Amino acid sequence: MEIKLLTADDAATYWDLRLEALKLSPESFASSYEEAIQRTNPIERVENNLRTEGNYTFGAFIQNKLVGMVTLVRESSLKLNHRANIYAMYVRPETRGQGVGKALVNEAINKAKTIEGIEKLNLSVVSTNEAAKKLYIQLGFKVFGVEEKALKVEDTYYDEDHMVLIL
Repeated sequence: MEIKLLTADDAATYWDLRLEALKLSPESFASSYEEAIQRTNPIERVENNLRTEGNYTFGAFIQNKLVGMVTLVRESSLKLNHRANIYAMYVRPETRGQGVGKALVNEAINKAKTIEGIEKLNLSVVSTNEAAKKLYIQLGFKVFGVEEKALKVEDTYYDEDHMVLIL
């Protein structure tokens, strides 16, 4: 397995995995598959995101195939730039349980530690996603709050646990 920082050259591959994530795990993301496929110039938007300063998207590759991703974004405002957020974590179902998620989140944590001024990482995870919560806790994250009915997918509500890692 290889973990690498994605570049604009990876935009199309990233977009394909992002669509898969939204389709297979709709309860795990604020964005929906239906909204995503309606976007104008999605690859160009991904290329721009991958070039944005303070935005780091890592990909996990097995045999040169992108099997997982995670994004680290530093807050930009003066009062919040001591923190960063972890977003868009996803690992393909067939590669789960092989350490891909752990490697990705570790890469994001390690990157955050190299950025001057970042003191903490925040993330949100669906409260019923026990595997993800176990991983985050294993890496040192702690729950600091629960948002009830954070997401609504069709007629089902999902709570989210808000978690923090103090660096």
